[in-house]
Amino acid sequence: MSESPYKSGTTHFGFKDVAAKDKQKLVGEVFSSVAGNYDLMNDLMSLGVHRVWKRYFVGTAQVKRGDRVLDLAGGTGDIAALLKDRVGPEGEIVLGDINAGMLSVGRDRMTNRGLVAGLDYVQCNAEALPFPDNSFDLVTIAFGLRNVTDKDAGLREMFRVLKVGGQARVLEFSEVTVDWFKPVYDFHSFKILPRLGQLFAKDADSYQYLAESIRKHPPQEELKTMMQEAGFERCSYKNLSAGIVAVHTGYKV
Repeated sequence: MSESPYKSGTTHFGFKDVAAKDKQKLVGEVFSSVAGNYDLMNDLMSLGVHRVWKRYFVGTAQVKRGDRVLDLAGGTGDIAALLKDRVGPEGEIVLGDINAGMLSVGRDRMTNRGLVAGLDYVQCNAEALPFPDNSFDLVTIAFGLRNVTDKDAGLREMFRVLKVGGQARVLEFSEVTVDWFKPVYDFHSFKILPRLGQLFAKDADSYQYLAESIRKHPPQEELKTMMQEAGFERCSYKNLSAGIVAVHTGYKV
């Protein structure tokens, strides 16, 4: 298990070592920069396949009509919009994000799509959630855990606010499992992606950070162990697209 960044005093920001207390601010600056181009960012990073990954992530989640769901790092509302159909008009989705800019974009987009009822928006830190114990039937976080400074604390908080019998799901870029594809993926991540970011969003640095942050994120087995140590049972993961991303699942029993 990796050492908590708060114990060591430093953590990673991409490939750089920074003071743990500064990472939240630095990550916030990245996502404030890319908020208006978030869908473009995901399309550039995944060649558009992120939309399929998200549909699989939601479509295989343990959720039913009337459930209460917390979607952390909710970004522009992609996951919440997909979940809305599954929880129905009697269900509730809380879309949480630490970044006010991302939260604002998400709320505007959901409203423009006519999705208003049963949706709440909360600016919150995944490491210290402002919700009581046993509050949600499902907790999700898609492409956000790698940006949390203290991931162990974030996972413990997800466990705390989950109801007994509830499910937690993590969708995150992970470690490619096919050897021949690794150099191709690295070339796209470090050579092509920042240039596309500069061309389309006038922001190469943020896209460089995002590529680096993927490589610093715990690989599949390590994240599975972290979820177990946070209290989750029946932990498992499924690789998608040769491990470019993985869907992690755990239960509170």
